[in-house]
Amino acid sequence: MKITKFKAIINELFPRELLEEFKDDYGFNNTSNNMIKTIGFSTNLSIEVIDQAKAAKVDLIITHHDAWDFIYGLKDECMKRLKAYNISHFWIHGPLDYIEFGTCTSLMNRIGIDNIIRFSEYRNSSVPGIGEFNEGEKFESLVETMRTELEEPVRVWKNHENKVKKVGVLTGAGHSTNHIKFALDQGCDTYITGEASLYTIQYAKFAGINLLVGSHIFTEIFGVESLALRVKEAEEGVSIIKLQEEHFELNHSERMEDKIL
Repeated sequence: MKITKFKAIINELFPRELLEEFKDDYGFNNTSNNMIKTIGFSTNLSIEVIDQAKAAKVDLIITHHDAWDFIYGLKDECMKRLKAYNISHFWIHGPLDYIEFGTCTSLMNRIGIDNIIRFSEYRNSSVPGIGEFNEGEKFESLVETMRTELEEPVRVWKNHENKVKKVGVLTGAGHSTNHIKFALDQGCDTYITGEASLYTIQYAKFAGINLLVGSHIFTEIFGVESLALRVKEAEEGVSIIKLQEEHFELNHSERMEDKIL
């Protein structure tokens, strides 16, 4: 597949209005080669991801995040390696968060939510996606599913005794109390995100809504995978591989913990 075909596929998958709204929140960091045979995908662009891509003979890396400017020096080093290894890189942040096959929806599908009522949107700030189980789900069963799918010890706070029925989801940095309030206003009894602060935890407890917190990386990886699969569907001759990232957002005590708080 020529890189021009990849660009065309992106323009077909994402509405023009969405790409225009987030015109500075996606794009190519590097276009070292014109032909793409193998695509590697991950949530972040990092030195480790790029080195894996080189070993796997990846031609194009797709990530959700660009290398963050405030991780000083990282982007320069990533660019140096992409060029040295002749690997192209495309990242897509905002548009992938707010499309029907995006990060929130992909996580909801992965954990078995039966009905997706709405996917995440942007209205001056991020708005959580909302989903519902046809039958009430035991809290402990949902926790086990999350931990299995994310392959990490998801942190949880059980704040009521009812079964889980309606769930608000905002992957990544969905830790604002405004996000939880939106979920509550939609009738949600459980909220899932990828980061938490004191205020997130305290408000969930006060409001009586269950809280499940995975990592930023692994709550969002399924959306990147969904995009990669759609690219492959559009161009069957391309192969895709998942580039592995470490669960480094969890410290040792959290890795070892296996109890419900």
